Amino acid sequence: MDYTEEVLGLVERIPRGRVMSYGAIAEWVGTGGPRQVGTVMARYGGGVPWHRVVTASGRTPPGHEAEALRRLRAEGTPLRGDHVDMARAAWYPDAD
Repeated sequence: MDYTEEVLGLVERIPRGRVMSYGAIAEWVGTGGPRQVGTVMARYGGGVPWHRVVTASGRTPPGHEAEALRRLRAEGTPLRGDHVDMARAAWYPDAD
């Protein structure tokens, strides 16, 4: 499986109401970093729940903030203003 498929496959597994940071995805995949994950999401992420991928501080994808927040609210994701509450919403594949 190539890097893009691994990243997108992991994003598809993030449950409703939960998120992963770009860095956590890179760490789980085992290669690359947050920027590489961001590049994959920007180019190929339209078919996966892209709104569930945020920065480590809980910021939503640049340029798509309003739509991401709308989707996250609809899923019941814990928020603090216009950021995701990472302490309550962060998900890791082995956590559930």
